[in-house]
Amino acid sequence: MNRNATLSRRLSTVDATVIGLGSMIGAGVFAAFVPAAHAAGAGLLIGLVIAALVAWCNAAASAQLAAVYPVAGGTYVYGRERLGPWWGYFAGWSFLIGKTASCAAMALVFAAYVAPTEWQKPVAIVAVIVLTIVNLLGINRTVFATKLVLVFVIVILVGVIVVAFTSGTLAAHPVVVFGDVDPYGILQSAGVLFFAFAGYARIATLGEEVRNPARAIPRAIMTALAITAGLYLTLGLVMLSALGSEALATSRAPITDVLDAAGWGWASGIVALAAGVASLGALLALMAGIGRTTLAMARNNDLPRWLAAVHPRFAVPHRAELVLAVVVLGVVLVADLRGAIAFSSFGVLLYYFVANVAAFTQPAAQRRMPRSVNVLGAAACLVLVATVPIVGVAVGIVIVLIGIPVRLLSNRQSQPLSHHGA
Repeated sequence: MNRNATLSRRLSTVDATVIGLGSMIGAGVFAAFVPAAHAAGAGLLIGLVIAALVAWCNAAASAQLAAVYPVAGGTYVYGRERLGPWWGYFAGWSFLIGKTASCAAMALVFAAYVAPTEWQKPVAIVAVIVLTIVNLLGINRTVFATKLVLVFVIVILVGVIVVAFTSGTLAAHPVVVFGDVDPYGILQSAGVLFFAFAGYARIATLGEEVRNPARAIPRAIMTALAITAGLYLTLGLVMLSALGSEALATSRAPITDVLDAAGWGWASGIVALAAGVASLGALLALMAGIGRTTLAMARNNDLPRWLAAVHPRFAVPHRAELVLAVVVLGVVLVADLRGAIAFSSFGVLLYYFVANVAAFTQPAAQRRMPRSVNVLGAAACLVLVATVPIVGVAVGIVIVLIGIPVRLLSNRQSQPLSHHGA
């Protein structure tokens, strides 16, 4: 097992875009609009625009950095190169802990849609094991499986939109976005909906496996984000128009309720299947991204060095993938979905805060956007952190602090491999 091997550049721009889309168009689209409506009513559309703007700022920073540092690891590498080892570690650790919680949440959401209550934990465990095997077989298998999932989910969602538009359902509840506006509620909805956008980071973490990364990664990130934002905005309008903000805020299955309102209640089983499949797609892409970030951190002795091994045949960070699977299985056994989502949002927002700060330091020759975009992105990440439930923030701070001795011990027990040192 070669611990110094690099990953193979096997992915095209389309492949990278699919990974990003598969990470974003997941379970969030079936669940995020309900708490967003509860927080802001029809104002969730303003929250959606804010979330998309913050995501665009973060994507611009990630794309600008990925073009210069096209290796595995994403913001962990960018923070390390532009700001120093501890900044990079802070970003990487935040990503790992936040997205590991997301993996458990996605597995549980999948099980909730396809299995009875008493079988949900076992089904979630099986899902994690099967997708770990898919990832271990190579990135091409991951992309192929993600494409299948993505096509199925998008066909279902577009079908729901078409049904809503052609049935006359959208006239039921006129949408008044700027009615009784609650600024804090809108920010809360933005924080919830940002969780559904955050998957484009997976494209940057796969930077070492994309062909012509300086051109492909920025295009893939922006294309995936634009498609997702358009789909989410359309779905938000459809749900509010068909159900009204009050009914949407209390719905257990809003897309199914839209079909019921349109007289297509018989198709609710297909929507449930699509939600489950979408969760699997997001889980698959998440696990691939986390494995690559773990690989990058282990290469620099920020995590135990033996996690840097790359399989000689399948060219994947197999030890990192296996350790991730074990941790996710443990979280699945004890997970609370709402807490996992809050904790994940905390970690993801800190990750992108570092990305914006790192992009701010890039010289003019490397810049694609003005520095004001990075300032806006960093400030917005901190504002949205304030909307995360206090339990998620408290747990997040504790886990981030635990990361300090993890890095110190990993550096002490391993031989330094780079000029960065400890």
